[in-house]
Amino acid sequence: MYQLCVQREFEAFHQLVGGDWGAENQRHAHCYRVEVVLEGARLDEHGYLVDLVDLEDQLQSAVGRYAGRMLNDLPAFVGLNPSLEHFCRTFCHELSAALKAPNLQAITLRLWENEIAWASYRLERP
Repeated sequence: MYQLCVQREFEAFHQLVGGDWGAENQRHAHCYRVEVVLEGARLDEHGYLVDLVDLEDQLQSAVGRYAGRMLNDLPAFVGLNPSLEHFCRTFCHELSAALKAPNLQAITLRLWENEIAWASYRLERP
């Protein structure tokens, strides 16, 4: 199985809702690092799992929709606590839908909110 990984960093804001998490219930920022690992068993005719330029463009576009924004205010988080886990799943599905890569079998997105805490979500593609 081939794997390809790219990553980016960005800052976004949120405030947790639905429980008593102290300072996390107030608006605050995280400097997120997103790591995207793509998996597939076959390469295309050029020897690529995915078009790296397209992947980088789609990742940058997704990052652009979150960077500097208040997650709570985005449509993807209506009715959801913008936890690290929800953010990771939302980001993964959005990025997967944007990628045109027929050999891609799975995408794993790992989202770090600081140097010690991350969440991961793996999506298998048909």
